[in-house]
Amino acid sequence: MSLYSEIMEQPHILSALLSNQSGVVKKIAEEINRNKPAYVFLAARGTSGNAGRYASYLWGSMNKLPVAIATPSLFTCYHKPPLLKDALVVGISQSGQSPDIVSVLEEGRKQGCRTLTITNAPTSPLAAAADWVIDIQAGEEKAVAATKTYTGELMAIAMLAIAMQADSSLHDTLNQTPYWMEQALGLDAAIEKIAERYRYMEHCVVIGRGYNYATAFEWSLKMKELCYVVAEPYSSADFLHGPIAMIESGFPVMGILHKGAVYPDMIKTFRKMREVHNAEILTISDEKEALELAHSPMQLPAGIPEWVSPLVAILPGQLFTYHLTRVKGLNSESPRHIFKVTETH
Repeated sequence: MSLYSEIMEQPHILSALLSNQSGVVKKIAEEINRNKPAYVFLAARGTSGNAGRYASYLWGSMNKLPVAIATPSLFTCYHKPPLLKDALVVGISQSGQSPDIVSVLEEGRKQGCRTLTITNAPTSPLAAAADWVIDIQAGEEKAVAATKTYTGELMAIAMLAIAMQADSSLHDTLNQTPYWMEQALGLDAAIEKIAERYRYMEHCVVIGRGYNYATAFEWSLKMKELCYVVAEPYSSADFLHGPIAMIESGFPVMGILHKGAVYPDMIKTFRKMREVHNAEILTISDEKEALELAHSPMQLPAGIPEWVSPLVAILPGQLFTYHLTRVKGLNSESPRHIFKVTETH
């Protein structure tokens, strides 16, 4: 099993997750709805933290649940946890091993909150600290850089959102997602050629907004982990408040411009980058205008609703990062300084 094979098996993994865990997720959603939490208090780090960014948009918009991101140091270093009255305390972790994330759920339980874990390790310490566990069932992920566990976490978040909403019509959209993912993975050969253009890239910015704010962070993280590129993620709004000063002719600006509510703002920003600042533009998009604007376009399948697009949009980013790692002559399976399981305290 390699990073490449793990990227390519994601449609199958998510299809199985939908088949195997829908009943479990439905029961958890019913319990959550009965408990009526006032908000979600969410603990996660790294790739799982990026999945948490998606949850903050999706659970906020679809379920009207505010999502507060935990600061685990308050629990483990300062020993001064905040009051969590009426919270649903959620931990997201592919390994379920990190003590600081576990400590957040343990404190939530101590304060009388209900706790939920989304993980690929249902017998882990994090799972043991939870009232409810959603097992993403991605199988062993051998590559250090997480890919299939990330999309598995996104799918679990989306499954829970529509189960809490009790809108069966949205299940059809989720069931379609593995097919859209297969289409996106069909860009592999084209993306391999695109990666050649960026062989000597050392820095870039990655821009996303709305649901794909999470995608920008996850794509940039993968380029840092695997390609050692200084890839900084921003929303298109935050980018204009200072970071735009970095841009000069030929500076790589990458973005996820999916059709939806934030698209007008995104295309305006990218048009300025290309036409005014002469930036090097790479886009992942389902919009002709955004694809034509780019020096390097990567086209998403048409018809994907914006709320589910992060499950598909990250795949071209994963493939781009894999091929760029290879082009640079780096080890895609074991990047320097990092390990599969990172335990922070």
